[in-house]
Amino acid sequence: MVLDGTESLEVSHAGGEFQELTSGLLGDFWQSTSQRVGLKHTDYQTFRDHSAKRTATFSAQMSAMVLAYMAWLFSQKNAGQKGFFDSDEKCDNVHTTVFNVLVLDVFCTEKTSIIVEPTDLYLSSALVHHGLIPCSPITPKVAITAPALKLYHTTVAATQPPQPLFTARQRCPHLSIQAYVKSLCDMHGVPFYNHRSQQFSIALDVYLQILVFVSKLVQQALQCNQPDWHLKHGCPACTYTLQDEPPMRFKMLFTQDGNDSLKRVATKVLNGDLDDAGPLTASPTLEGTFHHEQYLTREFVDRFTSDRRVAHSILDEDGNGNLCAECWKNMKDSTTQKMWNVFGETGVFIAVCRHGFCLLVTDMVQSGEQSKYALAVTSKLLDAFGLDLGGGYDIGCHFKTTLASSVLGKHARSLNYTSLVNAFHGHAHNRLCQLDNLTTYVEGLRLEDLEGCEQAFSKSNALAPSIRYASIFHRRQAIAYYFEYNNEMEVYANLTKFLLNNYKQALDLLSNGHTTLERLMRELGVNDPTTFKLWLDKERVYLKSLLWEPAEETLQMEYWEWLVNLSGSRKDLDTILSTWTIITAHNAVSLGSDGSATRKAETMRHHAQENYKKDLKAVQELEGHLGISRRWVPEDEEWQAAARCHAPNMFGTYQQALDNLERLVMSRIFELSKMNQSGTGYKLCKHIGKALQTHSAAIQTALTQYNIAAKAFSHCTLEFDKVVEYAFLADFDLLRDMRQDISMRPWASPAAQLAINTYFKLCRAKEEVVRLNVEICRLVTYLVDEERYLRACKALYQDTHPALAHQISRCHAICSRFTPLHLCSLEKISHLPGFSRTLTPGISVLHGPGDSASVPQRVPMDSSQSSPPVCTDDVEEDADEDANEDHGADLEERCEALQQILSVTTDT
Repeated sequence: MVLDGTESLEVSHAGGEFQELTSGLLGDFWQSTSQRVGLKHTDYQTFRDHSAKRTATFSAQMSAMVLAYMAWLFSQKNAGQKGFFDSDEKCDNVHTTVFNVLVLDVFCTEKTSIIVEPTDLYLSSALVHHGLIPCSPITPKVAITAPALKLYHTTVAATQPPQPLFTARQRCPHLSIQAYVKSLCDMHGVPFYNHRSQQFSIALDVYLQILVFVSKLVQQALQCNQPDWHLKHGCPACTYTLQDEPPMRFKMLFTQDGNDSLKRVATKVLNGDLDDAGPLTASPTLEGTFHHEQYLTREFVDRFTSDRRVAHSILDEDGNGNLCAECWKNMKDSTTQKMWNVFGETGVFIAVCRHGFCLLVTDMVQSGEQSKYALAVTSKLLDAFGLDLGGGYDIGCHFKTTLASSVLGKHARSLNYTSLVNAFHGHAHNRLCQLDNLTTYVEGLRLEDLEGCEQAFSKSNALAPSIRYASIFHRRQAIAYYFEYNNEMEVYANLTKFLLNNYKQALDLLSNGHTTLERLMRELGVNDPTTFKLWLDKERVYLKSLLWEPAEETLQMEYWEWLVNLSGSRKDLDTILSTWTIITAHNAVSLGSDGSATRKAETMRHHAQENYKKDLKAVQELEGHLGISRRWVPEDEEWQAAARCHAPNMFGTYQQALDNLERLVMSRIFELSKMNQSGTGYKLCKHIGKALQTHSAAIQTALTQYNIAAKAFSHCTLEFDKVVEYAFLADFDLLRDMRQDISMRPWASPAAQLAINTYFKLCRAKEEVVRLNVEICRLVTYLVDEERYLRACKALYQDTHPALAHQISRCHAICSRFTPLHLCSLEKISHLPGFSRTLTPGISVLHGPGDSASVPQRVPMDSSQSSPPVCTDDVEEDADEDANEDHGADLEERCEALQQILSVTTDT
């Protein structure tokens, strides 16, 4: 949908949408300016052909370069940390040739001679044999050392198998290629030229493709190259199941959500030719050029696009209306279908397990957070993990209905899938929704908050500046490798710390919670803790009763309406009868001369009598239904109560005042939470403090308006001190009933609500301890089995494929890198006062190919398997990165000028 300015649209955390829109509005002026500074190639077709030929040539040489790279790594295993120019290479073979090339290393740039052996098939493989990555496939003049590329993007063989991971860029995600190359030029003491960034980008693509190919060989050797193998083994605590585990309601918990910060500007948006508008074969910049196991393809996601839209006022499985739709933008098709038209990809949608491992990623393409993304992710996870999954989503209540009515509904029900609502987001849902979906009240959910996506996005947002102008290939590449790195170097490293902290939290809650619950039970006069379950059920029944007007009350209001009508028709009849003229000898002549007036009066009398009889009959029937023995009169209390309930304007005023008060108080709560978060800067804290002062004054005004409206209904009024203590939106839901005062019900008091929450948190804490005992045993077993498996695999290939065995040893090194941290945390867990298990390894039930508990088998290695393209991508965008950054200030100035023009033209 292209916006015309009449509707609002959200701006992402990363910002920049208005700047991109401005560049499109400036049109020819921007394009002509860009051409003067070289932003666009004058012959795009020729450049694209050149790029495609270079890519095809590199792909044909890839197998030779991979073998050369593995041989170079094997030769360097005892070389220590020597740089390229520190090594002493000698060759006595008379058949060797020498090739001159400009070498870019980390600390210097120098033209040097490279020895080409007779066994080298290509100049590119000869350079790789020396640890150099060429920038051209045929006659390379410039090559970049692998350590220089490794510093920006390194291969540190991951657990199983080795995966390419970032170093500098992943520790600083917004680091772009241009910034890195400029840093190298500064260290080399030479000026920076734009073509250096393009050369580095080409070499980096070749380097990464080599790593992908090496990774495939190691996967083949370790027998973990089956479809979805990494997804099914992504988290050892979730997936490494053991024998004799206690039954649990949820086999695995995950959470899913979308984020709109990682946008990408469409390639040719400035001249109106979007890169995604043509057929699949029209442009090499399509998403199909980059494949990653974590990434869902657009074709797979589009299977879940349905023309049959589910309305947002739909009924849930119990027949209740979805009362949360107005609180969430991603429940509304009118919002999710709108997006800035200058962007090709408008964000990402991910799923993470409860420990933080990213399971799946997919792009949101020219749309908001539509349901097809969540359906695609859920479908993939159901196929991979099967029964008893629990999926958290900020609109889980709505997604439950969407899933049930989709093509995936029957499959999800057969696998006992449960749609859940995240803990923090759940407090912004309607109270009735919370009673069914909030994590505190869901049996078997433990102390999990299902907020892992928010933590992942808080770090991945730093990628936004460096991929905003990237091509589809490089954007997906950066995102995929970022989450891959985060899994291996952050989440896995902190896995036992997560288990330790959760164990402490559960034990502290069990220790302190029992004391608190016992005190509250004494105050409330409750002897059996299961009473709190009954209270929660009563609250649910009460809130459901508010969804519809009671039948008796509806009849009473209808009875009051007919009484009002009867009173009016009686007055009309009395008026007509009081003016009725009796014919006498004196007026017979005058009346006879005006026959039409007589007939009209007679007709009005008949109509008034009919109306009166009709109203009287309706009143008599309702009196029989309601058992009313004496007809109401305006002085009766029942008459006045029905009149108040029937006043739509007064009811609307009350609801409006309550909604305004609710909005201001919840804003105050969220800002207080933000001000106390770590990482909130001083200026932001001061800004929030001023906002809180403003909110306090606004709350006072809103409270006064609410109390005035509440008195009109004889409803309880509120005081400021009580209102500001409201913690959640649920506290306001109990105010919406004006028919009765529930403050005297046992479950409605603040102490009762605290006791109910404390009881259910204790239940979840007990479940958490059981689950943690299982996950700790899984991890201990995994560490032992993985160590044994990798050592055995290395021994299998040590004699026949020493270079491959070296890669497996690198994999083993990374796998064991964090083992001391894990052992330290596990030891701390074993010394916790409430720890109820041992650290004895169990027996895994997984014995398939590639599983750590299986016996490794030697497999025939195919070193000539085909590889995907290095980068079937229009690298013109990467060359344009320099110009984009150089003209950032100019763009901002033009944006400001355009804003001023728009503000002037819209002034009234």
